[in-house]
Amino acid sequence: MTDCYQPVKITNSVYWVGAIDWDIRDFHGYSVNRGTTYNAYLVVSDKIVLIDTVKESFTEEMMSRISKVVEPRKIDYIVSNHSEMDHSGALPVVASHINPDRIFASKMGVKALKQHFPDQDIPVEEIQNNQTLDLGGKTLRFIETRMLHWPDSMFTWLPEEKVLFSQDAFGLHLATAERFADQVRPTVVYREMAKYYANILMPYSHLVSRLLDSVRKMDLKIDIIANDHGPVFRRDIANLLSWYQTWAEQAPTPRAVIIYDTMWGSTKTMANIIAEGIYAGGGEPAPMPLSGVHRSDVARELLQSGGLIVGSPTLNNNIFPTVADVMCYLKGLQRKNLVGAVFGSYGWSGEAVGHMKSMLEEMKVEIIGEQKIQYVPGADEQRTCYDLGFSIGNRLSQNRR
Repeated sequence: MTDCYQPVKITNSVYWVGAIDWDIRDFHGYSVNRGTTYNAYLVVSDKIVLIDTVKESFTEEMMSRISKVVEPRKIDYIVSNHSEMDHSGALPVVASHINPDRIFASKMGVKALKQHFPDQDIPVEEIQNNQTLDLGGKTLRFIETRMLHWPDSMFTWLPEEKVLFSQDAFGLHLATAERFADQVRPTVVYREMAKYYANILMPYSHLVSRLLDSVRKMDLKIDIIANDHGPVFRRDIANLLSWYQTWAEQAPTPRAVIIYDTMWGSTKTMANIIAEGIYAGGGEPAPMPLSGVHRSDVARELLQSGGLIVGSPTLNNNIFPTVADVMCYLKGLQRKNLVGAVFGSYGWSGEAVGHMKSMLEEMKVEIIGEQKIQYVPGADEQRTCYDLGFSIGNRLSQNRR
């Protein structure tokens, strides 16, 4: 085992012992341009607990960090807050190596771990919602958070240290040598948190709102949020909760995301002129040409928008492939409270605009306009595009707070 990896002390009894993935750039379809971390934590009391593990290929890195705090075989318990493989992949090897007295997961977590490792005999015990575990001087309390963002998800709270182990909630994909969010530029933290929420948690926004209400009612004292991805939060917890509250509400803003691709430049011309009209009408255009923009970055922009404007040329009687890809992805994220419009250039059939309109309707986006132009838009057609943009901007300007 290498001796190079060091743990990081979070509190008097909590240590970060996770792993940093500097190389990853794709996380099941989500572009992670800055890498990520797989966070695991040791709670050291009379009983020693490992909370979550790491992706299997990072097992040695985690074990090296653990060994700087305690002899790994002295770990009494393992808690699996979330069974997704980037957090449970190392569990079979780690459990075999340290032979803990008990391994805990939620009811759905027990089921998921058995299905993830059907050929492994991992003795996982079900922990009940709000059940506590006495560590001797310290206490862990378990809070089920189903569908945030898997059925098995749960939080673990350490009241004596005011630490909330939040699994994937409050995470961000960001690989840094710094372990605390206040050591990273605030703009980077906010941007990556918004992107993470948009791509991972946006479909469950109604559950996020309910969870935040529950946390307030339980009056949990939280000084530190120890998430499973990215740096740990030890300051401005109220701001963090406020961001989540705002994102969960999905209130529309004056911003209009314009996604499009083009074959010979005509649809691009339409997009640019629509953007001019949106601005003149009081909106905030955000053109995103899909030839150079990833679907997960579109999702981040859409999180804080009020309009989704979609443009595509017609190719083989259908939508251009890049546009179809992003629309399929956005449909699953279920962004609510949007108005929309569709546009595109075509050669001789022009079905793309109709297909895009149907997709927006399936997404429950309120359609407020469409524009279809054959071949190259002339002066009159360009003016029609501008007028469409102006009407969109005028509508979105009503969302200005």
